[in-house]
Amino acid sequence: MNRPFLLLSVALIALLFFHHRVLASSHFEGFDAEDDELLEEESTDLHHSLRPPLVTQSESTVLDLEPSPESDSTPISESDPPAQTGSRKPSSSISFDFWDEDEFEGLPVEEKPADSPVVSDKASPADPQTPDPESASENPDSSIPKKKQSYTVEIVCVSILIAYAINYFTGKRENENMALAWASKFGLPDTIFGKNFSLVGVGEGEDSPLLLKEATNVFKFYASGRRYCHGLLATMELKSRHDLISRLFNAVVPCKDEISFEVYMNDEAMDHIVFAMARKKAAKAMQKELRDLQRFGGIVPNPGGRKWVSEELSVVSESKEVAGDMITEIALDQVFGDKSFEKFGKYFISMHFSDQHPGKHRKMLLFKFAIPETKHMDDMVRLVALIPYYIDLIGRYKLSPQARNKTDGARQKAAQEAYKELQNVRQEALQRKKAEKKKILEEAEAKLSAEALRKKEAKERARQMKKSMPKVKMSRGH
Repeated sequence: MNRPFLLLSVALIALLFFHHRVLASSHFEGFDAEDDELLEEESTDLHHSLRPPLVTQSESTVLDLEPSPESDSTPISESDPPAQTGSRKPSSSISFDFWDEDEFEGLPVEEKPADSPVVSDKASPADPQTPDPESASENPDSSIPKKKQSYTVEIVCVSILIAYAINYFTGKRENENMALAWASKFGLPDTIFGKNFSLVGVGEGEDSPLLLKEATNVFKFYASGRRYCHGLLATMELKSRHDLISRLFNAVVPCKDEISFEVYMNDEAMDHIVFAMARKKAAKAMQKELRDLQRFGGIVPNPGGRKWVSEELSVVSESKEVAGDMITEIALDQVFGDKSFEKFGKYFISMHFSDQHPGKHRKMLLFKFAIPETKHMDDMVRLVALIPYYIDLIGRYKLSPQARNKTDGARQKAAQEAYKELQNVRQEALQRKKAEKKKILEEAEAKLSAEALRKKEAKERARQMKKSMPKVKMSRGH
């Protein structure tokens, strides 16, 4: 009884299994066993050709991940096409420029260790601190910092400023020492100006300073209290030793330290005198530039039969009489003779006497000398001694009647010419003023409107008509 039942159960199980196999094969009609094997091989190759996605951060830092054992066991074929997303190069590092963190939420983030530096095949272009090896090989000097190159310019500028400051103080001191040496040589009580003038210095009192400093290279000296003159003003114009550029220029083009004296003569103490003496080139320039010498003076030739000035000098005078009276034997022996000028006249520049000097003071004596070095101030003692000598000479000098008549006629003619020039200037000023006034009126009329202009013309016409009408005298009947 049990045995037939067991056989029936086995038969039923076999029938069910066969029915299930037929249903499964009906879903894959048209596929044979070879197709099944080819599909299975392609799925296996595709599975091995694709790499698993790498886990990286959102920065441009490249992380090397260890490949899985399955990917290491299967070699990568060069013919395999790269995947569209997550493609990987044969190199061991991949840079993700466009990484979206939200797309891979929940994935573990691998942090790079602090000790090991990140090694990448190509530096990110976004990092400005990473040098480009190609550009470094093309420009080898680009590795030198620009700050080191700028230090050279800064050092040169600072050096120039230091040299300028040192030269300023040293040059200023040199000029002050030279001016003080001159003042101590000629301005103290026992010197030339101290003996010939009662008041020496720029102030009042015994303790007044001798010099007045107007600029770093300009000093002034004043003296008064002598007959025939109001006073004397000396101006020292020294080299600009405090200026570095001027010092370099003077080294190429030499110039001299100069001192000029202006002696203001009394009106009654100076006769009609126009006289000048200088070196030949300077004398010609003075005659062209100075108005009194141009109008009254002329070059005086060397007179025969008497001693005359050195050949290096030239005399400009109103008359030969004045020139002969101004060049005395004492002056020739002291300075202006041939032998004396060669020894003592090397610092002489010019000398100019005039009663027609343009300016506030018309009667003046002008002397101009060069200043020697501090150690050689004694070389210009004779030149400075000429100043009081000529003050006394001109104060006592009187022209002869013939020369006086000639100079009076020349001065009257000059006065008339000056008056005409003044009238011409005044006439030109009046004409200029009228022209300006007329121009202002024309501009004002141009600005008036047409209606105002019409009213003005009507008013002017009525005034003219009223003026042209005959006058009628009315009388009252009785």
